[in-house]
Amino acid sequence: MRVLTVNAGSSSLKLSLLDAGSDEPAWSAEIEPQQLEPTVAALERIDAVGHRIVHGGELFRDAVRLDADVRRALDELSGLAPLHQPKSLAALDAVCAALPEAPAVACFDTAFHASLPAAAATYALPQAWRERWGIRRYGFHGLSHAWIARCVPELLGRSSKELGIVSCHLGAGASLCAISEGRSVDTTMGFTPLEGLVMATRSGSVDPGLLLWLLERTGLAERELAEALEHESGLLGLSGTADMRAVLERAAAGDRRAELARDVYIHRLRTGIAAMAASLGGVDALAFTGGVGERSAEVRERAVEGLGFLMRGAEVLVLPTREDLEIARQVREVLGTAGASGAPGAAHS
Repeated sequence: MRVLTVNAGSSSLKLSLLDAGSDEPAWSAEIEPQQLEPTVAALERIDAVGHRIVHGGELFRDAVRLDADVRRALDELSGLAPLHQPKSLAALDAVCAALPEAPAVACFDTAFHASLPAAAATYALPQAWRERWGIRRYGFHGLSHAWIARCVPELLGRSSKELGIVSCHLGAGASLCAISEGRSVDTTMGFTPLEGLVMATRSGSVDPGLLLWLLERTGLAERELAEALEHESGLLGLSGTADMRAVLERAAAGDRRAELARDVYIHRLRTGIAAMAASLGGVDALAFTGGVGERSAEVRERAVEGLGFLMRGAEVLVLPTREDLEIARQVREVLGTAGASGAPGAAHS
């Protein structure tokens, strides 16, 4: 089965065409949304399509074949991820229009975290709120963390049953996941992708009392606050740039804002990894992926340097982000075919 994977992020649209049994795409591209339909229509022999969908809510705990009912349900979930879900659904509709005969499967970033124990998934908020509005910690980057959960045991030659893995997805968005016996047992993102680590332009976790104070005392509108938390905070808010490479270069040259940004980022990363280690009761492998996780040896070294007391005997690995292969695997599983791709090589750090 040849699978086209469609990965619509908040600022990018990535396509990959994968043959069964091969890790290398037969074709791949990163394009603008308006190019999607003609680009897909020009491709040859697409047997199925897999779409990355950010939010599956409590309804979708696994990948699912798309039909009219599923499509309506996904639209209703857009309010939980207003920056991401509409873009994913727009891409889905465009591809379905270009390939009306190809079966399509929705693969969810939240699904891998459906296994979170209640203690990790539950906010200490009124029960009426939690039940009425489905408030819980959903977690995100699940396709990436699921890929790590499959790859690390294969690369180490060990059973997933015996491994406690901390997966570090560090890109423009960033999250950690504690993986025990191949399942997510804790993660840093919550009800939205804003919770957790410092990111390129997102704040990560802040005191909710601070946000209430800003709304009540400063005259900031809700939309202004949301814009600042999503697009004007994180590395950008601390240093003036959202690019980790520039932050590290400026910090090395003595720029104090960049030094602060680097140190805040690393501090939050270290404490997050330590929290994931506590959820696991010990770490056997620490895996870095994502643009920053793969390319910045300095970030990896600084993070691990502060965790020596947790990392004795643990393997530290660097793996490429291959959400496309995880999507293709889930598509074949849902459609009942074999031949999912294997794991790529990894570097030891």
